[in-house]
Amino acid sequence: MEAPDFTASLVAGGVAGVSVDLILFPLDTIKTRLQSPQGFSKAGGFRGIYAGVPSTAIGSFPNAAAFFLTYEYVKYLLHTDSASHFRPLKHMLAASAGEVVACLIRVPSEVVKQRAQVSASSKTLQIFYTILSEEGIQGLYRGYKSTVLREALWSWRQGHVVDSWQSAVCGAFAGGFAAVVTTPLDVAKTRIMLAKAGSSTAVGNVLSAMHGVWRSQGLAGLFAGVFPRMAAISMGGFIFLGAYDQTRSLLLQVGRKSP
Repeated sequence: MEAPDFTASLVAGGVAGVSVDLILFPLDTIKTRLQSPQGFSKAGGFRGIYAGVPSTAIGSFPNAAAFFLTYEYVKYLLHTDSASHFRPLKHMLAASAGEVVACLIRVPSEVVKQRAQVSASSKTLQIFYTILSEEGIQGLYRGYKSTVLREALWSWRQGHVVDSWQSAVCGAFAGGFAAVVTTPLDVAKTRIMLAKAGSSTAVGNVLSAMHGVWRSQGLAGLFAGVFPRMAAISMGGFIFLGAYDQTRSLLLQVGRKSP
């Protein structure tokens, strides 16, 4: 990928990621509250559904950029013939590396956002400082392993970063299915991030968190928030694709007009 194309794709990917996160933020809040241990109503119900949005707004662009840069760089390092049967493996390795790096930005943003979503009366900056003062940097990385695992499984289903318009509908159905399958991991991630400091759940053991939900709430608990999650991921593909194509085309046009 040439430098102008790469820059345009990088910026477009970041803008598209921000667009998806902000437009579908209410669905994410509803999902988080459905998954929270105190239950939907006590976590805020339908009130203040944009609580925590500053954290998402700040972290979304660098998160998308970190994934894209790492993904493309690892693909370059693992360069193989375009017809090679190793292409799917190359994609999986590049996507996994991308998620490991991107989650260094995504997880702190997600921790602050989810705490704000279930405590709408608290300000985002206040929550951030509280986490740092009570738990230190490690508190901001609660649920890192479960987030990486969830995102890696999600990204493996895609053959490349952005699908074509022809595959958008199929991608929406596939995305909805993937959202359902990975919901238990998402529930575990939410419980770990929201757990009280010092509790067994806060340690970050994914299987232990899932087992705890299973014991207390059964199968319904493991799939809490599945419908808003499925809707958000299905619609997110269309929003991402539209924002990506429009932004990239605009940037390339501006680049061609520049001296």
